[in-house]
Amino acid sequence: MCTAFVSIEPEAAVPVLLLSVRDEYLGRGWLPPDHHWPDRPGLLGGLDLAAGGTWLAVDPARRTAACLLNGFGPLAPADTRLSRGELPLIAVRQGGIGHLDLTPYDPFHLVQVRPDGARATSWGGGRLEESELPTGLSVVLNDGLEGMAANRTASERIRSLMAARADHFRARFAAAPRPEPTGEKTAEQAWGDWLPIITGDGLALDEDAALIQRRDFGDGRIWGSSSISLLALGRERLRYDFATAPVPADGPGWRRVAL
Repeated sequence: MCTAFVSIEPEAAVPVLLLSVRDEYLGRGWLPPDHHWPDRPGLLGGLDLAAGGTWLAVDPARRTAACLLNGFGPLAPADTRLSRGELPLIAVRQGGIGHLDLTPYDPFHLVQVRPDGARATSWGGGRLEESELPTGLSVVLNDGLEGMAANRTASERIRSLMAARADHFRARFAAAPRPEPTGEKTAEQAWGDWLPIITGDGLALDEDAALIQRRDFGDGRIWGSSSISLLALGRERLRYDFATAPVPADGPGWRRVAL
């Protein structure tokens, strides 16, 4: 149940903010953000050791980023299936993925952010959906932008968990002063009143609305939040903060990847 919140305020000092929480089976190996791809030396992102791609790619030079969420719908043919982890890397380098043949990819949602806005792209195995995100706060879930993708989960339980998370944190972010992550600030200074919300807002890891979570769905493996990425995109710079989840609410644990 990965989740991305995007805040767009065109007149702000930092117009675009992205919060990306990666949820995955915790036994899946990964490495924290770095320059992991020799053929794309300028790109940053965490490395998925199972398939070699990433869930979030950042191009500091172009001040762009793209994060990936799994979707619901018919899977790609097993004999031609490609890893979705390549898609964020392609998107930040080539400006999008609309030119690709997407039939070898399982369903997904891709959030692309840039200093002047953001776009959500959804693929459910049949038709590509693309939407420019509006001014204000938007949320992208495994059910798509605002949970309204053409293909959504058939599980009422999963749907209720996503809705609880989106509703709780949308209200909390909207009620707090919007951060302005400019200059040489620590994560606590840069993200201000949002940081305690981002790190869990005091909710237990198994509460329905939890942003940072741990869940046992009964198959012997633990599903949960493995990392949090925070990006701030302005006209002159890009800031990228990263932490392995769960993160202490008082700030330690954050690493500034790019500024």
